[in-house]
Amino acid sequence: MADSQAVAGGDLRGRLAGLVKGRVLGAGDPGYEVSRRVFNAMIDRRPAAIVSCSCAEDVAHGVTAAREYGVPVSVRGGGHSVAGNAVCQDGLMLDMSAMKQAAVDPERELIVAGAGLTLGEFDAATSRYGLATTLGVVSMTGIAGLTLGGGIGWLNGKHGLACDNVVSMAVVTADGQLCTVDAGRHPDLFWAMRGGGGNFGVVVSFTYRLHPVTTVLAGPISYPPERAADALHLYHQVASTAPDPLATAASVSRGPDGQPALSVVACWSGPVEEGEQVLRPLREFGPPAFDGVALIPYTELQTMPDPGFPPGRLHYWKASFLADPSGQAIDTILRFAATMPSPYTGIGLQQITGAASRVAPDATAFAHRGRLYDCLILSQWDDPADSPDNIRWTRELFDAIAPHARGVYVNNLGEEGSHRVRDAYGGNYDRLAAVKSVYDPDNVFRLNQNIRPAAVH
Repeated sequence: MADSQAVAGGDLRGRLAGLVKGRVLGAGDPGYEVSRRVFNAMIDRRPAAIVSCSCAEDVAHGVTAAREYGVPVSVRGGGHSVAGNAVCQDGLMLDMSAMKQAAVDPERELIVAGAGLTLGEFDAATSRYGLATTLGVVSMTGIAGLTLGGGIGWLNGKHGLACDNVVSMAVVTADGQLCTVDAGRHPDLFWAMRGGGGNFGVVVSFTYRLHPVTTVLAGPISYPPERAADALHLYHQVASTAPDPLATAASVSRGPDGQPALSVVACWSGPVEEGEQVLRPLREFGPPAFDGVALIPYTELQTMPDPGFPPGRLHYWKASFLADPSGQAIDTILRFAATMPSPYTGIGLQQITGAASRVAPDATAFAHRGRLYDCLILSQWDDPADSPDNIRWTRELFDAIAPHARGVYVNNLGEEGSHRVRDAYGGNYDRLAAVKSVYDPDNVFRLNQNIRPAAVH
């Protein structure tokens, strides 16, 4: 079996090498090991071939060849998915990381962004013009997977999710054709790809709407362990009633003394004087053990969490949305935080708020609207021998929170059952399955949080 796979892989590489402009890599080639590695060190898969795509035609050739050879196809943008779906075993991986177009139109406040850009590279291009749009919160994340799954970031209260700011996409569909997708062209596909993940095609580039953003009143506020429960209640009170320019996230970890450590990161993107008033309750309560809120460049906030995610760590995540993280849910989170197996683990509560919360659940494929908290149990550790303890703790906390939860952010899903995939797409799942049956009836794009075509249900 291994020999036949090697022969097939060699044939596939040979076929593609004569067609594409980018490099075609196989095991043993320089760059192969680097290309197949993603940020989650638990993922160790070996594609039969990797195409380092340089243009839309390379992507189209790759999709067509994968179909002809009957091998799975995966797509890598930033490689920051915890599930590691960017990398396939014995199939064809399309590596988009070289496609870094960033053409900003400052007058129209638009950017055409290549699918290989990371958040940091995107922000670097737009910040030259004092512009930005909602993206995630870790600069090494790829824009493509983040946006296709929804895209919760620091500007979501004022400007909506990343997917809400997409104007159009250049997409290679399962038949190998390149098409422009927007509100007027393939509107059903445009709807589905804003929150439906990588189920419908390979995006070559996105056109995003931009907004004037230069500095923000932002930073972390940490609280004494003995005030953690009360501070979390206050956080919910402030966040649930805040004006649109405020976006927030709370994080609970295990402090050096073994007690729960709470910090809240706030981002205010409105007038500074008003922001000072809105943030005053959070900055005065406790009093805080540390207050790092300051007027800073937006790009500085975007890179602030980066040191907490070094390459090479093992990751296991579980997540759900919470509408009200008060009472018993808070008690559960704090109780489990004291027993975290790893000092690198955190429990996050990032809010969907403001403009993002007011979009109708069926206006895009991202169904989870209203003021909600993305509750992410983000477990990470260094030693593979510690995996069983960390995975068990994560699952136990997830099960304890489950009675208070509903739905899940698709970008936080790992290798989980089909019922959780349905939870991720919510009430839009059946419509998404119908669109899938039109654009990908053979489920070519299945290495994702998969929506099966309606015809094969």
